Amino acid sequence: MRVIVVGAGIAGVACARRLADAGVDVVVLERDLVVGGRMASPRIGGRRVDTGAAYFTVRDEGFADVVSEWEAAGLARPWTAELAVLEGGSRSPERGPMRWAAPGGLASLVAALADGLDVRFGHDVRAAGPGHVDGERAHTVVLAMPDPQAERLVEPGTPAASVLAGRGWRPVITVVAGFAQREWPELAAAFVNGHPVLSLVADDGARRGDDAPVLVAHTTAGLATAHAADPAGVVPAVLDALRDLLGVRTSPEWVDVRHWPHAAPDGTREEPFHLGRDGVALAGDGWGSPRIETAWRSGTGLADAMIAGRST
Repeated sequence: MRVIVVGAGIAGVACARRLADAGVDVVVLERDLVVGGRMASPRIGGRRVDTGAAYFTVRDEGFADVVSEWEAAGLARPWTAELAVLEGGSRSPERGPMRWAAPGGLASLVAALADGLDVRFGHDVRAAGPGHVDGERAHTVVLAMPDPQAERLVEPGTPAASVLAGRGWRPVITVVAGFAQREWPELAAAFVNGHPVLSLVADDGARRGDDAPVLVAHTTAGLATAHAADPAGVVPAVLDALRDLLGVRTSPEWVDVRHWPHAAPDGTREEPFHLGRDGVALAGDGWGSPRIETAWRSGTGLADAMIAGRST
């Protein structure tokens, strides 16, 4: 059995990792030059910054085993079980599950999973269907990506196309701002409720553990939609919002902008993945609730189903 996985986010890499460990011939195709997907941690301002996912939580026992390995290797660390809620000019604490972070950026966790895998970068897939990816043959094709991206690759009328059709995904624009010094009240991160500009703010120095004075702000879906053609256009509104919400008075020394057209799905699915009889499979955080753990579980569960099918 030969499997081609398209997408080197955590779902695709987790799927490929489980398959490779079971002796399956698997290759991962990624259009970017690094692994990670929406767990991106590009180098900005001389350090890694998490510009996509803000953190991850741990509920699944299998995922907990993986996280334990990351923690033992110094790749992941418990961060905080309390985030702030900013709403209507007030700030209140919100307790929840432990949020985990990565000193080297969340993408470093995906890179650890991908170690030793056949990952081919700079491969912009044009078409995927039963038994092939851009003409390259495979027993099973895995599309590990948001629905709208996968829908552009599959053939109309196939089972995968019908599963993917009609589901909305919310965009986000991330603004990273580096300051000369930290001048905002202590916080790990904050949910921003009912705000026209921001949905979440994270202190990346606190998250990464190096105390760098860097804020990462995620816009609302509405603002991101309005600025889809000009993501950098949100910067003035975001900086004004940081002044109002956190009392940040000085201008940042540098700013970086990242656009995520498909940051999170609308609603959830009961199914953890799709494995069609035609050999086209789908996985990712769109299969369940939009969490890093969900994406890992989706890719791993899909691989287990393929391995079980091979042995029957």
